[in-house]
Amino acid sequence: MRESRSIDASVFAEARSRGLDPVIARVVAGRITGDTSLDAILDPQLQHIAPPSLLADIDRAADRLQYAVVQNERIGVLTDYDADGLTSHAVITESLLRFGVSMQKVTHWIGHRLQDGYGISETLVDRLLESTPLPQLLISADCGSSDESQIARLKASGIDVIVTDHHQVSVHGPPPSAYAVVNPNRVDCHYPDKAIAGCMVSWLVMSHVRKGLIDQQAIATDTPKLGDLLDYVALGTVADCVSLGSSETNRAVVKAGLLLIRKQQRPCWQVAVSQLTKASRDINAELLAFQLAPRLNARGRIGHSLRGYEYLVAQSLAEATNAFLDLDADNKTRRMIEKEMIEKAKPLARRQHLHGGLVLCVVLENGHPGVQGIVASRLVETEGRPSIVLTPGNEPTMLTGSMRSVPGVDAKALLDAVNARLPGALSRYGGHTGACGLTVSKDALPGFSRQLQEIYRTTYPDIGPKPRFLIDGELLPEQLSVPWIEQMEALGPFGRGFDQPIFVGVFQVAAARPVGQEKTHLSLSLLVEGRQVRAIWFSALEPHQPAPVSSGDWIECIYSLSINTFRGQEVSLTVRHGELKQEGKIHA
Repeated sequence: MRESRSIDASVFAEARSRGLDPVIARVVAGRITGDTSLDAILDPQLQHIAPPSLLADIDRAADRLQYAVVQNERIGVLTDYDADGLTSHAVITESLLRFGVSMQKVTHWIGHRLQDGYGISETLVDRLLESTPLPQLLISADCGSSDESQIARLKASGIDVIVTDHHQVSVHGPPPSAYAVVNPNRVDCHYPDKAIAGCMVSWLVMSHVRKGLIDQQAIATDTPKLGDLLDYVALGTVADCVSLGSSETNRAVVKAGLLLIRKQQRPCWQVAVSQLTKASRDINAELLAFQLAPRLNARGRIGHSLRGYEYLVAQSLAEATNAFLDLDADNKTRRMIEKEMIEKAKPLARRQHLHGGLVLCVVLENGHPGVQGIVASRLVETEGRPSIVLTPGNEPTMLTGSMRSVPGVDAKALLDAVNARLPGALSRYGGHTGACGLTVSKDALPGFSRQLQEIYRTTYPDIGPKPRFLIDGELLPEQLSVPWIEQMEALGPFGRGFDQPIFVGVFQVAAARPVGQEKTHLSLSLLVEGRQVRAIWFSALEPHQPAPVSSGDWIECIYSLSINTFRGQEVSLTVRHGELKQEGKIHA
């Protein structure tokens, strides 16, 4: 269930030598090793981002894009349907506008998860090739590195294809039919940060294009740089679960992007603040990852993602509000579907784990393909094992699925190894270290699963189940204060690779009250040396069931901390897990 987070002694010593509070120094030392610069964590700088020129193929890509801009060519923008893809779409199109491209010359191609599947898919290309007039140039983002067959079709139709992506490149190399492939994970690419998201690759490419257009005097020298588009990059980065620990680039762009979002200069951010929180200071990486990104992703899971793009680039508050409400409605539907699938998946995963399963592979015959990844993530949380959730594909003999991994286990490398041993078992797959999508035939599934277990056993013999909670220690009562939490929050952004701190402590319950539409959450007042601290325990009880604790009880909480701005500024605990330690009552 839980264990104390191990720390790097050298990082802890350096952090303390710089005057960091002992607990905060422990938080840092539990997330990075001495190989990572402490400055990159405490004060990440945009000026330290490696230049775009280090990306393989970027000059060829930029030259072709510059030609398209100057010659007023028709440009197609093709991106994935998740938040990384949608923010990439916004970065590219907003850049083209800045370079003087008319939006009448730009066409938008965003795949439908259920109809098209991932990436530059056959059905998406079918629709594109049936459109008139055809684009002369197509730029992809967050996809395309493994889509040679469809890129070849586009090339045969006279369309140059520039791939920008961050997913692992096929073992056969980048697609040869592409005009250019810009991906830091190419084996021949010397860009130092391999952990950047697709939206950041897009931003680097368009920044390089801007420089080239200025050099050839195609646009004015004072054409604004693209720094103001880092708000989109910040959202796409935290949504795509790339590392916020080992990558100073990701930390710097998220930190800069959050500052832009808090200024609320775009209608989409004004709506996000008004709908999701009470004040702009509450906008942080966790809110983007767990509140806004799921709403963008929800439309792609159950419908067409174009609405998410329309929300991001809305020009008025009314447009942004209407789009947000559509996304919010989709998200509510998604949550209902997700809840039902998780209830079915959990016992199947538990059974596999108890029988020695190292990688859990759950098939849900009536499952919705749009929420496979979310369900797989929940299984990783509860079982601590890499997990795959499969549902019926568009063809009766096929299953499509999503894989989510645990720290230290490369999901894409595992699938590469299985594919090498069982050629053809996976008809399609792609992704990166933490997450992958795949398609497998029903007949090949038993062999695929056996090989997956065997390869995991030999590749990762020392990695056991991930504990559900890694604890950063206990806090003193005086640390449950706004000033101390502000010190802790200054370590942000928090996310994958640099998790939000989690603490443990025993408190007496002063009051407990079920809240929420179905009364499944618990609002708590906890006693800390004579004062009360507010807490919320999400999903603490089943609908219409009595609260698991009551006034006077002593409860051990695994919790995270934040500042609640609803009534000014006060300490707020979010209980991740609670256990009754002793029943009791409050003495008058």
